[in-house]
This record gives sequence, C-alpha cells and structure tokens, in this order.
Amino acid sequence: MFLTIIIDSIRFSTVFLFGSAGETITEKSGHLNLGTPGIMCIGAMGSAIGAYIYLSAIGGAGNANWFMAIFMPLLFCLLFAGAAGALFSFFAVTLRCNQNVTGLAITTLGVGLYPFATSMLDGSVTMGFSTIAHRYITTLFPKAFVESNWLTQLLFSYGILVYLAIAVAITIAIVMKRTRVGLFLRAVGENPSSADAAGISVDKYRYLATIIGSAISGLGGMFYLFDRTSGAFEFVVDAYGWLAVSLVIFTMWNTEIGIGGSFLFAFLYIFPKYLNVSGPDKKLIELVPYLATIVILVLTSIFSKRMGMAPAGLGQSYFREDR
Repeated sequence: MFLTIIIDSIRFSTVFLFGSAGETITEKSGHLNLGTPGIMCIGAMGSAIGAYIYLSAIGGAGNANWFMAIFMPLLFCLLFAGAAGALFSFFAVTLRCNQNVTGLAITTLGVGLYPFATSMLDGSVTMGFSTIAHRYITTLFPKAFVESNWLTQLLFSYGILVYLAIAVAITIAIVMKRTRVGLFLRAVGENPSSADAAGISVDKYRYLATIIGSAISGLGGMFYLFDRTSGAFEFVVDAYGWLAVSLVIFTMWNTEIGIGGSFLFAFLYIFPKYLNVSGPDKKLIELVPYLATIVILVLTSIFSKRMGMAPAGLGQSYFREDR
C-alpha cells in the first residue's frame, strides 16, 4: 500500500508543481499574481474546449490520434491561461492597477467562467473525455512493462504531463540561475528602477514572465481535469491553486525545490485518504495537510535566509516617471 501512496502522491504533485512553477516565474518579475487559482481553472477550461473541438471534428474519442489528443488540449490550455496572464499584465503594467485586487478579480473570473463554459459543451461529445484522459494522458507506458516490478511502477506509472512538469521545473531553475534572461528577470523583480536604468525593458519582462508563468500554471488545471478527475467537469481546481501559491513561499522561489515541495504537499493531502477511519476522526485527519501547510509556511518565514526572501519589488507597480 505504501508504494501506491507514493505513486499517487507523485501524480497529484503535478497539479502543485505546474501551478507553483508558473507562479514562481511571475513573482520573479515582481508581479504578485493571486489570480493563479483562477488561471488554473481557465487552463482547465481551455483544455476542455480544445479536446471538445478535436473530438467533434473527428466524430468521437474512438477515432482519436494519440498526438492530437494531447496536442489540442495542451495548445488551448496554454492559449487560454496565457491570455489570462496577459489580461493581468494589462491591468498591472499598462494601467498600473493594484496587483492584489487584479489577481483576486482574475481568480473570481476563472472560477466562475469554468463551470459556465464547460456546461455549454455537448454531452454526447464530452463522454469521450474520460477515454482521452486514460488512453492518452494518464498513462504513457504499456501496462505490462509498468507492472513488471516495483521500480518500474515507481518510475513509469504516469502520463506525459508528470514528466513534463519535472522537466519544466528543472528548466526554469537553470534559466533563472545560469542565463542572461534569468539575470535580467531577477533584476526586474528586485529593483525595476535600476534594471530600467541599465537598459532592461521592465514592462516587456513583466508581460512575458506573467504570460509564460500563467500558461505553465494553467497546465496544472489541465492535468487535474484529465488525470485526477478523468474529464469530469464538476470538480474545480481553484482550491489547489491557492496551495500552489503558498508552495512558492515554501520553496523560497526555487522551482527545483518545488519538485520535492509539491510531493510533500501532495503526500500530506493523499495520505489521510488511505487511513481506515471514519466519522469525526476522518474529518480531523483531512485537516492535516492544511494545518501542515500553515506550520510549514510559518517556519519558512522565520528561518529563511536572504537568498530565500521574496523579490524586493514583488507586488509593486513600476512607472518610469517615478524614478
């Protein structure tokens, strides 16, 4: 049973990893985007619409091609979530609106838009969503190979999005620490006035970082829809989006640490479900991941060093004439 819990936790951690990795890019640029939960909902909505368009065009899931079955939901997820990030940037950068208010507005929009949009999809077509999820997204390797021993089960029991999330987190860490783009992005987040004086376009970096970060966070919504709920629209991902935002603080704005942090958050959430308890005790145990999250964030805030602190310009709008 322990192996099952670990595998399930790794799968579920993908929701948090995509969400926190995207938010980390955004916050490194100085944008505090509290719209991440809504953006994850918008990403899930986009992936559903992409799958719906594809299934409608080919006459159902029985005729699906494996590449297009993954590509269409992925493309629409990135487009919709990226558009939400562009909307946030328009208000925060161009109009210089309060970032907290703008983010909460985006979250409200995403949470409300998701059930409205998915309710308009034709039920005869949406029956194929579970087929798409299990056949093309949930599992990548043949079942006989995966179940050959415990090691293959641990390493290969997942769909392509799980491996993509880990690759994205590692890539972001390398770009942030080893490239000129990462250096400029961190400069924009730490001191936008100095970055502007050095010839770095603050507005461009904040726009691009927020759009790309939002697109990545949206993939967490797509994964939750297709892998965790098998395409069931009645489940909404926004609650996990808030945990993804808190995970950014826990990992001290480092996506490579976010891989382990996402697993820890997922394990704390998954483990109580495997305990043989019921009634009030079960409800109390289900509170453990949320209580643990609070404790972890408090301890992180107390013991974090300078390298683990938030970007100095986080949440502050920049206007060149204010220099």
